[in-house]
Amino acid sequence: MKNIIIAIFILCMAPVSLLAAELGIALDKAPVDITDNASLQRGAETFVNYCLTCHGASFMRYNRHRDIGLSNEQILDKLIYTGQKVGDLMQSAMRKKEGEEWFGVVPPDLSVIARSRGADWLYTYLRTFYRDDATATGWNNLIFDRVAMPHVLYQLQGEQELVVKTSDKGEQKSLSLQKPGNLTVAEYDKFVGDLVNYLVYLGEPHANTRKELGFMVMIFLLGMLVLSYALKKEYWKDIH
Repeated sequence: MKNIIIAIFILCMAPVSLLAAELGIALDKAPVDITDNASLQRGAETFVNYCLTCHGASFMRYNRHRDIGLSNEQILDKLIYTGQKVGDLMQSAMRKKEGEEWFGVVPPDLSVIARSRGADWLYTYLRTFYRDDATATGWNNLIFDRVAMPHVLYQLQGEQELVVKTSDKGEQKSLSLQKPGNLTVAEYDKFVGDLVNYLVYLGEPHANTRKELGFMVMIFLLGMLVLSYALKKEYWKDIH
């Protein structure tokens, strides 16, 4: 049974591991903390300003952001710009046909993208765009070759270029910042970290509640265990 569990775990992790091995690039660790409401609020604002135009989050309603400390008035002020209501789903403003015509593929819904790709992959992906005149958009990505998505955050990060070094171990790819953006490297990493943190939250908005409930259930079960043991001793004390 133990071997079967290990095999399943390896198979589940294989796509990410093989991707990193194939590209020779290690994924950076994403600073995920879905209990940090301030980070989630910043990530939510980034999402609606930079992502929601093309990508929807159709499993999420705006009013769910009350769980991360926003009031209905703040949700209307900070997250809704298209006349939608607080109880509406977070639908993309772009039509699927338009997205396919412009990018060659329909931009995916991002409701569960963090559960699909993984937080580390998203964190690395959003920080490894570089200029490439051979692509339709003029952009490419270190871990997603010939990606259809342009670098919508380039004004913040700046423009990077690909550096390829050849050695006995083969080609080693890295990026060099050629034109600084409006944010420093550290500031941009934090900016992307907040966005990825929000995307993780988006995949399971009730995760914190689930964990709190699980903790309380475990405390209850441990208490019942103690009481059950005491009751057992009371019933059997004359026999033992």
